[in-house]
Amino acid sequence: KLAPPAAGPLVLKPEYAKPYEARRALEAEANKRGEQLATAGAQCIPYGVPTMMSVAIYPMEIIQTPKQVTIVSEAFSEVRRVYVGVPQAKVEDVAPGYYGRSVGRWEGDTFVVDTIGIKPSIPGYRGMPHSGEMRITERFRMVAPDYLHDQITIDDPVVLEKPVTYALAYKRMPNYEMVEF
Repeated sequence: KLAPPAAGPLVLKPEYAKPYEARRALEAEANKRGEQLATAGAQCIPYGVPTMMSVAIYPMEIIQTPKQVTIVSEAFSEVRRVYVGVPQAKVEDVAPGYYGRSVGRWEGDTFVVDTIGIKPSIPGYRGMPHSGEMRITERFRMVAPDYLHDQITIDDPVVLEKPVTYALAYKRMPNYEMVEF
């Protein structure tokens, strides 16, 4: 129950699948040689959404107020703001960025977050390509005391054959103090 469910398949449209698989093959070969290909993290570029949510070895802090949930990742000190109780903008009205525009609402005990406006140059889930039309829907829910799951669904009608869903699990560390990266 504490482990997140398995990820769904990542099914890219053919014109995006071939370059994606070629990049993955280059990464695998470089890893065999003990080398690392250039990545956002290696170049000190922010991970952005959704990747910042899964930089596994670094903690993050969630600060909740009535109008905003702020997520601070220790890695690169990334800060993400989720505006609560406001309507989502049209994608064409959002200036593309690393974190896009996130709005959230409560559905019972689940905090549902809708994010749009992620720059296409920011690598997506597992390094997948994406368009400016990508939409990320997250469902945050406490599954047990001190255990939070974040179910992430990525929809991009330009790049994906179908939406991809995966989940992340976090354990509360009540006495941890965030440090400078």
